[in-house]
Amino acid sequence: MECITSTTPTLCELLGVKPPAISTKVVLESVLEAAKALGLKKVEKCFIYAPDAIGQSLFKEKRDWFAHILQFVPIEVPLRSVVPPKTPVAFASMFTGAMPEVHGVKIYEKLVLECDTVFDALARAHKKVAIVSVKESSIDLMFKGRKVDYYTEDYDPEVKDKALELLEEDKHDLILAYNQEYDDVMHREGTRSYVALGALRNHLRTFQDLAEAFNKRWGKYNRMLLFSPDHGAHQETTEGKGVHGDDIPDDMEVVHLYGIKKGK
Repeated sequence: MECITSTTPTLCELLGVKPPAISTKVVLESVLEAAKALGLKKVEKCFIYAPDAIGQSLFKEKRDWFAHILQFVPIEVPLRSVVPPKTPVAFASMFTGAMPEVHGVKIYEKLVLECDTVFDALARAHKKVAIVSVKESSIDLMFKGRKVDYYTEDYDPEVKDKALELLEEDKHDLILAYNQEYDDVMHREGTRSYVALGALRNHLRTFQDLAEAFNKRWGKYNRMLLFSPDHGAHQETTEGKGVHGDDIPDDMEVVHLYGIKKGK
C-alpha cells in the first residue's frame, strides 16, 4: 500500500509539471497506466474533492453508497495516511509529497507551510489554481501566500456552490474543494451515527454534482477527477465519539478514487 504522499508526484506527472523539491518520486502506477490506456501522456484539467476523515473501512462498509460516484472515479487506489493521521499533517503530506518530518507539520497545528508544495509547482508552470475551503479549516490556512486563487466559505454547501461557479467559469487548470461535515459530526456523535452517515451521504451527493458539472463543462479537455480523503477514524469506546490520530488501520487507511477522461 502506497502513501498519500504519492498524490503530489502523480498529479505533477499527469499535469506535466516538475514536482516540488521535497516530494517523493513514488507515483501511483495504476493511475498513470489508466491514462496511458486512453492514449494520454498528460491531462489539461484537474478537479480534486477532499472530504475529511472518510477512511477505507467506511468505504468498504458502505460501498453500495459509493456506487453512483464510482462511475466518475472508477480507479480505486488504497493508500496509507501519515503518522499522526490528523488533518493538517495529512493534507500537508498529500500536497507536498513529503513526510511530516520533512514538511514540518507533525502535530495538529494550522500553520502556513513555508516549504515547496504542489501549488507552488503548478504556479511555476503557469498553471492557474483555485482552493475552495471552509473558513478556518486546515486547507483554508496552510497553503496561503501562494499564487493561487483562494475562496473561503462558511461551510460545505457554500464550498460546493463556489466550486460549481468556478467550473462554469473555466478559468483554472486545477480546483481543490474541501468539505468537513462528516469529520465534524463523527467527532460529536460517533463514526456510524445516523447524523454522521447522513453527512457521508451529503459528501457523496456533493461529489456527484461536482463530477457531473466537471464532465459537462470541461468535457472538451483531457481531464482528471479525484476523490481524496486525508485519513480515516475510529470509535472511541468510552464516550462513543469518533476520533483519529492513531497508527491503526481505521485511522490510517484510505481509498483515493481517480477518474481520467479524454477530451471530446
